[in-house]
Amino acid sequence: MGLLSNRVERSEIRPGDHIYTWRAVYAYSHHGIYVGGSKVVHFTRKKEVESSDSSNPISSLISFPEASSECPTFPDCGFQLADSGVVLTCLDCFLGNGSLYCFEYGVPSAIFLAKLRGGTCTIAQSDPSEVVVRRAMHLLQNGFGNYDIFEKNCEDFALYCKTGLIPADEPGIGTSGQASAAVGIPLAALLSSPFKVFAAGPLGMATVTAGMYCAGRYITDLGVRKDVTKVEVENLSSHLGFRRIEDAESVNSSPDKVKKTLLPMKRKRER
Repeated sequence: MGLLSNRVERSEIRPGDHIYTWRAVYAYSHHGIYVGGSKVVHFTRKKEVESSDSSNPISSLISFPEASSECPTFPDCGFQLADSGVVLTCLDCFLGNGSLYCFEYGVPSAIFLAKLRGGTCTIAQSDPSEVVVRRAMHLLQNGFGNYDIFEKNCEDFALYCKTGLIPADEPGIGTSGQASAAVGIPLAALLSSPFKVFAAGPLGMATVTAGMYCAGRYITDLGVRKDVTKVEVENLSSHLGFRRIEDAESVNSSPDKVKKTLLPMKRKRER
């Protein structure tokens, strides 16, 4: 691995590594945890909604890797519980036709900012590899909640397995560097527009925008954020489900009040 690329050979990865591969001509990357034996645990949408979920126009454009029912490598490739988005596949099926990359942890701030593409590294430190594998295998049997492209995606899953950290407050942007970057680029352009008076032409404007984008990436990184908390994997299911439980209780107690609090959240997601 180097400053410009995190590409690695298969012989270089070890159990507990956070790996990823680029898809759709480097438009986005898919992440997972290598658990050894040429197996990867990763997070996608649940089986029952893969063909019918069209509520999010962005997620409908993204293809989710799926193991072939006749995988020539492993008979258990594609193992996935019916009500879970966590899946076990072989490394070949995970990569498809893509190359193998290894996500970096504990990088210095200067290196983090030098890598302009989100979703390749973090300042946060990784837990021991045996802990990472245990979390991934536990979530394979117990699930990781509902897939959401901004709040809980495949990178969020891998980051949790590596660090045990998740946002304490919901909803909002998750820990994914890709999601933060996707929001940060248009936001940086928007926020930098008032400074166009001070920018000397297009180059100055681009510099201001790039600076705001990098600052936004930095303050939303998992290793810098203050709104994350460490949650043991055995307690994660109750943490992931607490908002649904609260919503259900609110519906039973005061339906009109819930409509007022939930509608703004729905409009925000549709933008």
